Amino acid sequence: MMSSSFQRLAGACAILAAIGGVAFVVLGNPLLYSILLMLGGLLAAVILVALYGRLRSIDESLAPCALLVGVIGALGSVAHGGYDRANVIHAPASDPLGQAGLPNQIDPRGLLTFGFAGLALLVFAGLMGRRTDFPKGLSDLGYVLGALLVIIYLGRLIILDPTNIVVRIALVAGVVANTMWYAWLGVTLRRQRIGVTDRAPVARTR
Repeated sequence: MMSSSFQRLAGACAILAAIGGVAFVVLGNPLLYSILLMLGGLLAAVILVALYGRLRSIDESLAPCALLVGVIGALGSVAHGGYDRANVIHAPASDPLGQAGLPNQIDPRGLLTFGFAGLALLVFAGLMGRRTDFPKGLSDLGYVLGALLVIIYLGRLIILDPTNIVVRIALVAGVVANTMWYAWLGVTLRRQRIGVTDRAPVARTR
């Protein structure tokens, strides 16, 4: 059983992730941008483990798959941020990959940062919706955020142009949904009690 102290830690990480998501977009400094990308991935890993601990009793096959995909996405974000930070601190003499328009080899077009993260979130949102100790609105917002993350990845993959109106709308909506969902999740995790609901999980009927 997950400890209450770890759940509170995960709640704090979710609140920090909400703040970091806004700063990630607002700050234009490449060094800060890359650091926030790394920290966001680390925070997401802790949050996903906490969600898995609360939701694995709902579906013992699907929950581990969501955790695996989500953690891979989180670590991909860390690696992507680390790659960018290394290039900012010690700028290479040339950038043949960028000049050729080739995708990042670690996280091509945001496959891990957006694609994997979105898929994992969609699954966890579904599992949250089947429990009574998570607000239904939190589950619904999780569906929205997960779908937006997948759309952002597909936009970066297919459209390529970051100034495209579809990509811009998805990014803005994603920032808003990301901030709201992580902040709400953080408050929920810090307020929930460990033990009562975990001993007797109740599926929400629709």
